[in-house]
Amino acid sequence: MRIGELAARTGTTTRALRFYESQGLLDARRASNGYREYDEDDYRLVNEILTLQAVGLSLEDTRPFVECLRAGHETGDSCADSIEVYQRKLAEVDACLARLNDVRESLLTKLAGALKTPPGPCVVTPRNEEA
Repeated sequence: MRIGELAARTGTTTRALRFYESQGLLDARRASNGYREYDEDDYRLVNEILTLQAVGLSLEDTRPFVECLRAGHETGDSCADSIEVYQRKLAEVDACLARLNDVRESLLTKLAGALKTPPGPCVVTPRNEEA
């Protein structure tokens, strides 16, 4: 299939496919007329890349998964390097969740304190504007 068909089938753009190729994630073969040609294996690689990016992995993070598929494995996460990426990304997500939980706890504390004081009128005082 040609680049436009692969882009349409995977829901991406030809520009993205050319970028994947420039990054070494996708190997396009050239027809005698110079057009890029792709097959079902390429379709599978692009789907793997897009799926992984959709869950938060960077393009570089997808490299071990692509290499695992190219090595003939049934899934891109059958290799040790892919598992390592999952573990690293989960550690990043856990750290982010911990920071968010700290922010949440801080906001709850502030809200509880604010609710203990009787509400007063909100008076807006004009600022002295200097020309």
